[in-house]
Amino acid sequence: MKKRTLGKSGLEVSALGLGCMGMSSGYGPAADKGEMIRLIRTAHDLGVTHFDTAEAYGPFANEELVGEALQPIRDKVVIATKFGFDIDLTTGKRSGGTNSKPEHIKRVADASLKRLRTGHIDLFYQHRVDPEVPIEDVAGAVKELMAEGKVKHFGMSEAGVQTIRRAHAVQPITAVQSEYSLFWRGPEVELLPALEKLGIGFVPFSPLGAGFLTGKIDENTKFDASDFRNIVPRFSPEARKANMVLVELVKAVAERKGVTPAQVALGWLLAQKPWIVPIPGTTKLHRLEENLGAVNVELTEHDLQQIDEASSKLKLEGARLPEAALKMTGR
Repeated sequence: MKKRTLGKSGLEVSALGLGCMGMSSGYGPAADKGEMIRLIRTAHDLGVTHFDTAEAYGPFANEELVGEALQPIRDKVVIATKFGFDIDLTTGKRSGGTNSKPEHIKRVADASLKRLRTGHIDLFYQHRVDPEVPIEDVAGAVKELMAEGKVKHFGMSEAGVQTIRRAHAVQPITAVQSEYSLFWRGPEVELLPALEKLGIGFVPFSPLGAGFLTGKIDENTKFDASDFRNIVPRFSPEARKANMVLVELVKAVAERKGVTPAQVALGWLLAQKPWIVPIPGTTKLHRLEENLGAVNVELTEHDLQQIDEASSKLKLEGARLPEAALKMTGR
């Protein structure tokens, strides 16, 4: 497995990480815990050193899973988790809002450390910006946790460029995590140039467009009742049908290169910047192996140009998130 460094931080991770959310929530019922522990450990055997979770996934269940799975190899991996939602630390009940008050951040850190069975969090993200708390106070709280040795690196998720700059001035940010793929290229406008200038790494979640870019989903696909894609405008049957033109483009490139559509989508991301580290998630071993094969996909300048030219002519249908969720991004 190839390695990459997140920005100027010196934090070295595998070129592809593993997003663990879907093992516990988001895409339907939680997968079998024993199987997921084996999958996480297999991912490490295959070279993955970067594992992404959050207190909100479950809540709590995903951190517990990741902590148990990685405990025997804790010193060989980077664990990223997140704070920032208003979740009762005793019951796990969510209010639906954000909470990045400094005292809450510190309590979340302590609770996460216990669930992750570790003495430190390698990368601690603010999950969503809290409009009620100055970002300088948030960065200051994380800075204090770093001084105590509980946190090694500070990150932000789905934050706007101005907020990132303000936070970075208080405590340098190692990585920003946001959605980015051929299915959603919004970060290219403002975010990626700002991160490059600041020396901050970028961790794209949903690098396969929540599965759409694999070519295994069409307008007839039925999702589990608890799958979040049921409420995403871009995943309405009409939008899926309209957006298949993008999948056909990716499939055509994959066929020409002798690889899979998922490998093209991930290879495209890896080719954008050397400090981009996608975190595709899966609950299946064969998908894990397929995704990791993307690090060996060689997309030439001609390939990349063709993909860019063709995709730039496409008008994709539907918003990438429900309206309420979109209001929590880019602040």
